[in-house]
Amino acid sequence: MDFESKIISREVSQLLWEQEKTVSTAESCTGGRIAEALIAIPGASKYFKGGIVCYTDEVKENLLGVDHLLLEEKTAVCEEVAIAMVKGACKTLNTNYAIAATGIAGPGGGTKDIPVGTIWLACGTPDNVRTQLVSEDFGRDINLAIATNKAMQMFCEFLNEEGQRNVANEPERSIFGQK
Repeated sequence: MDFESKIISREVSQLLWEQEKTVSTAESCTGGRIAEALIAIPGASKYFKGGIVCYTDEVKENLLGVDHLLLEEKTAVCEEVAIAMVKGACKTLNTNYAIAATGIAGPGGGTKDIPVGTIWLACGTPDNVRTQLVSEDFGRDINLAIATNKAMQMFCEFLNEEGQRNVANEPERSIFGQK
């Protein structure tokens, strides 16, 4: 894991500790790399419950509840499937947050419509999911490293925004107590 990835993992770890929240992963093309990034920091068992490597549509359907018709109509490599994977991981693994990745890392498997290097990332809660598309092909290893780093960066930004939103919604407290 490179230095930048470790910094992001540490920040995600700190935010999850502070917010006392949990996270899970649902990974297709990244094959567990996002989970690996989450557990790189000691103490991850406090916030990381687990991950599902769902390389096939069958696993996406059976374990994550991704709709069969969605997979048939749009393929597994689309924004809607990435969103469904986040929601399914939160439900199946009983977590506050989830991070998902689905795509074609290469070197083969691409089509004219969905070329190699197309990877949809998603993170969030069952009610609030953020997505990002990675769409350049730098070769399998680099594609997977980029997708993992971008997923962790996106999740870190999401957690920071969630933390700010929660602080903004807290009632004001007086240091003088009640009258």
